[in-house]
Amino acid sequence: MTQIYNDPAGGQQSTIGNQTRIDHIIKKSLIEARKEQYFMPLSGTVNMPKHFGKKIKKFHYLPLLDDANINDQGIDAAGVTISNNWEVVLKSAVTVLTFAVEANATAVQADIAGSVKAGAGPWTVTLPAEVSSVVVSTQALTVNVLTATEAAGAIVRQLSGNLYGSSKDVGLITGKLPVLSETGGRVNRVGFKRKEVEGSLEKFGFFDEYTKESMDFDSDPELQSHIHREMLNGATEITEDALQIDLLNSAGILKYAGAATMDSELDATTEVTYGDLLRLGIDLDNNRCPKQTKVITGTRLIDTKTIPACRVMFIGSELIPMLDALQDQHGNQAFIPVQKYAAGGTVLNGEIGTIGPFRIVVVPEMLRWAGAGGDASATATHYETADRYDVFPMLVVGDGSFTTIGFQTDGKTVKFKITHKPPGDETADRNDPYGELGFMSIKWYYGFLLERPERIALFKTTAKL
Repeated sequence: MTQIYNDPAGGQQSTIGNQTRIDHIIKKSLIEARKEQYFMPLSGTVNMPKHFGKKIKKFHYLPLLDDANINDQGIDAAGVTISNNWEVVLKSAVTVLTFAVEANATAVQADIAGSVKAGAGPWTVTLPAEVSSVVVSTQALTVNVLTATEAAGAIVRQLSGNLYGSSKDVGLITGKLPVLSETGGRVNRVGFKRKEVEGSLEKFGFFDEYTKESMDFDSDPELQSHIHREMLNGATEITEDALQIDLLNSAGILKYAGAATMDSELDATTEVTYGDLLRLGIDLDNNRCPKQTKVITGTRLIDTKTIPACRVMFIGSELIPMLDALQDQHGNQAFIPVQKYAAGGTVLNGEIGTIGPFRIVVVPEMLRWAGAGGDASATATHYETADRYDVFPMLVVGDGSFTTIGFQTDGKTVKFKITHKPPGDETADRNDPYGELGFMSIKWYYGFLLERPERIALFKTTAKL
């Protein structure tokens, strides 16, 4: 009879006898590619040296012609000292003023109460620096004083030593120009301010324990190297998530889709429009946010590429259908897919196309605020959690807006420290007298320094299923 192998796995033994091995394991396991980083490559970098604590600080010197340059050093062209307060000119009759203040509420309201004027406007109220907003009840008018936002029916002026601040009003600027007479004199004195920004380091880490037999008898002889790799991948993703959270919480420009003014008002009717994106781009233009963004590429060599004439907007994959359906102001498709222009320049990781002034990058691990929106119990068309709409971010990060802080690194990368003590004499002690347990741990430092929040924009919206 001819000797045959038969099918041992199916219960038919070989004619020569039982087989001890009826399978073959491919040693090279299927390895999931490391998740690509999207936010860390945008960062500036600074290294914290030893013996200087865990905080790092920088000075940000404010431009002369900036509303944030509030000081009491000004003298106008007539030689009169300029107040460092805000002036609000109301154009119609007002019967009641109420104040929202950040500090010393009682004293501020009392000071203002004595200066309130009755009758038809326009008339002027000079506000102390502590006042953050004025609400005119008869017109439901809100004026954001600290950012000099002009609302309907009111004009906001800054009375400090920065000439005319950030105003674009021809009439106001004409009266604030630093003209000199023939004799000069003590006129046109200005002042300068700086603000201090700081970031701090935090230490993170985790570890894994294993027995000697779990390595000796495992089917994969390369198990240990795989675990080392996955620990590094996990630490990298944790760092990327921490940075994303810091960026979402640090946005100097915050906008909502539709008529919403807070998370709880976002619902099925509040979705982003093409006009919203254009206005967001204008706000970033006014904040002098650069359109050229430097991105550190993921090569072994240090390689930084500059993306020409654009700003990058990061979204979650859930928002792709909504953006793909957007129409511009002429009724045409607003979304231009990446394949139509990819050959003409550098394409970013995850870039899917452009809309208006933004290049859209999809981040698979983009975070969201689950169940933070309005009541969704009556609909099943949108992403929701516990019958409340999920709130999705659309994040724009301008060049030079933030820096990550390293400790004892080259200033360009996060340094992970891995400690591995295998089972044996090195780990044997009274708690493990046979030395049968080993462990691997990883730790690293992470720090975030916000430099220019006005260059980070966050747009919040809901998303259809």
